[in-house]
Amino acid sequence: MTAFKKYIAEFVGTLVLVLFGCGSAVAANTLFTYQGLSVPLAFTTLTIAFAFGLCIVAMAYSIGNVSGCHVNPAVSVAILVAGKMNVKDFIGYVIAQFAGALAGAFILSKIIGTTVSLGQNGYGETSVFGISAGVAVAVEVILTFVFVTVILGVTSKPEFESVAGLVIGLSLTLVHIFGIPFTGTSVNPARSFGPAVLAGGDALKQLPLFIIAPVIGGVLAALFFTFILNTEKKAAVSEEDAPAEEIPEDAEKPDEADLTEAGETEVPADEEPSGYDPVEEMQIEPAPESVTEAEAAAIEEVDSNAAVE
Repeated sequence: MTAFKKYIAEFVGTLVLVLFGCGSAVAANTLFTYQGLSVPLAFTTLTIAFAFGLCIVAMAYSIGNVSGCHVNPAVSVAILVAGKMNVKDFIGYVIAQFAGALAGAFILSKIIGTTVSLGQNGYGETSVFGISAGVAVAVEVILTFVFVTVILGVTSKPEFESVAGLVIGLSLTLVHIFGIPFTGTSVNPARSFGPAVLAGGDALKQLPLFIIAPVIGGVLAALFFTFILNTEKKAAVSEEDAPAEEIPEDAEKPDEADLTEAGETEVPADEEPSGYDPVEEMQIEPAPESVTEAEAAAIEEVDSNAAVE
């Protein structure tokens, strides 16, 4: 039941990411077109970037305590490679993420009444800069590497737990600001999958690139974190490699006489020095044998004095 709750949380989180993130992209690109306004690309880029970032912030603080809020197969594969996730959960997470993305894209298509533009990713003619497939791979690998490295780093430190969702959301905003003019910014195979399946055409043909490149970036981030940034592992290895402190066999042992002079040797409680008299030591005078003998001596002395007189 616990695993099922995680998968449901990932399904819902990815659905929300695609619905609101891609939905904001569609709205930003079409709203001004319908009104016949010319809007700088930078304005729509910032709008879309913050939409995706805020979606992650919202989901991190709502489903994060249940599933960790991966909502991204590239994040899940990185956590698997880093040894923080088992294969069974990985498979369940990925299935839930792809299903959630498809559901989010389907809902978006029904809201806007078309599947032509659902915020899908692309290169070549569908890219603002008209980049090639090779450049698109490089961009997606780099952006995913940076994004996933931030996730692994901030979630590995308990002191950052309260701000982890905000940091991750802002990091996603950052990579979108850079990547939108190139590929529309995927860094998430599920996010690309949902819109591409419904839109079809070039988006579906180019989909493999936006699945493979983010996965490569996620794996590289996991390796980089594990072998370079993981300070806990470094500390553990250092402690194991540190040589134990050894005492040389030929080291001189302290002489018993020296310890005695230094006052470090104590006489056992049950062994007292010979000739020891506690009465004499405490200067206690012996008491008279009895009170009667003392009185008799006093009376005798009084009688002898009387006789002399």
